[in-house]
Amino acid sequence: MILVKRPLFNPDGDIDVRLRRMIGGNTTNLNDFNNMKYPWVSEWYRQAMNNFWIPEEINLAQDIKDYPNLLQAERTAYDKILSFLVFLDSLQSANLPNVSEYITANEVNLCLNIQTYQECIHSQSYSYMLDTICSPEKRNDILYHWKTDEHLLRRNTFIGSIYNEFQHDKTHQNFMKVLIANYILEGIYFYSGFMFFYNLSRNGKMPGSAQEIRYINRDENTHLWLFRNIILELKKEEPEMFTKELVDMYRAMIKEGVEQEIAWGEYVIGDDIPGLTKKMIQDYIKYLGNLRVTSLQFESLFPGYEEEPTDMSWVSVYSNANMVKTDFFEARSTAYAKSTALKDDL
Repeated sequence: MILVKRPLFNPDGDIDVRLRRMIGGNTTNLNDFNNMKYPWVSEWYRQAMNNFWIPEEINLAQDIKDYPNLLQAERTAYDKILSFLVFLDSLQSANLPNVSEYITANEVNLCLNIQTYQECIHSQSYSYMLDTICSPEKRNDILYHWKTDEHLLRRNTFIGSIYNEFQHDKTHQNFMKVLIANYILEGIYFYSGFMFFYNLSRNGKMPGSAQEIRYINRDENTHLWLFRNIILELKKEEPEMFTKELVDMYRAMIKEGVEQEIAWGEYVIGDDIPGLTKKMIQDYIKYLGNLRVTSLQFESLFPGYEEEPTDMSWVSVYSNANMVKTDFFEARSTAYAKSTALKDDL
């Protein structure tokens, strides 16, 4: 079944909020903050709006000194992981408007617009990190490293191909695959990268980079919460998109994401970086995979990995540094918001 793109101007759209649907609805596109079908949207919107931050306000002076003195394995991992992260956020900012075109709940589209903006801030943050610590030549090499590193290209291709498939064939099933792919990207793909930067910081290295990642991590928590709720609402409204066969496919996609993340972590981090081992990476990513799949009310993927590994508990400490709770879906985070007095110069 083909999804129909929502109209922009639709005077015959439904006014009754009870008729609103996540997809396939008859929307007016009117943004009415007092009448929302999905009660979780209001809190998400205000939380995300309060998560305002400016990448350049974070001091990278120590990182400039630390970067040349990193162990070779640490510097290589730093470059490759940063290349991967900047590509993912760039892909997200390009794809989210494609998702929004088919969401017919206008309040959810408000959230997707904020997420798109935040993904742009993340890309800006990575560029700031590179511009600060690298030469222009090194910066460009890192930015496009995914074109020459087969491991990076393979990972980008997994998500990118799913996004492209929906571009060519706008079916309900391909749309759900895009939502699951987004969920994998936000909830699994990012996390060995975050873990690496936090590990550097706990070893007294690259503190500014870790601080940038903390703010990004906080945003990603809300993005994860958003897509989890979109998927769960669709589960109620579009049960034909959640047959046993399709759920098995979604679970297989998440499992593939976990396996790719483990393989990537072993390749780029391995046993050569102080404070991390291949086993720690494997245990942590399997735990994350279980957390993500069960949060969608699907069956667990990896028996025995339901609890956070004790030797990885420090990751939560770092992600909590800006008062971000680690229950990604039910937690309330304290925002870093700045207000500036406006002066009328006219």
